[in-house]
Amino acid sequence: QVQLVESGGGLVQAGGSLRLSCAASGRTFSSYVMGWFRQAPGKQREFVAGISWSGGGTYYCDSVKGRFTISRDNAKNTVYLQMNSLKPEDTAVYYCAAKNYNTYYDPTNFGSWGQGTQVTVSS
Repeated sequence: QVQLVESGGGLVQAGGSLRLSCAASGRTFSSYVMGWFRQAPGKQREFVAGISWSGGGTYYCDSVKGRFTISRDNAKNTVYLQMNSLKPEDTAVYYCAAKNYNTYYDPTNFGSWGQGTQVTVSS
């Protein structure tokens, strides 16, 4: 298991930007596929983005393509989610997650989760 701690959430106006960070501790970070999920009140959890072990492969859900960028720094044991052109519908709790399977485009089998960070986008 790897321990994950998210940071960087907050309140931003529509059109603005935020960068989320997720710091990992425990076992070797570079051996984990990382993902970002979000959950808005009354809605199902959504797989927003995933990134491969090396960072060479990335996945985005359709609603964030072209606006969000997932990246990782294995030397710092950290994964990031740069969110630009934010919309009110991006408002949610964002969670970082990790798994050992090299399927960064697949929302299943994520076994380690952070506590979440709130992102609120005002109109």
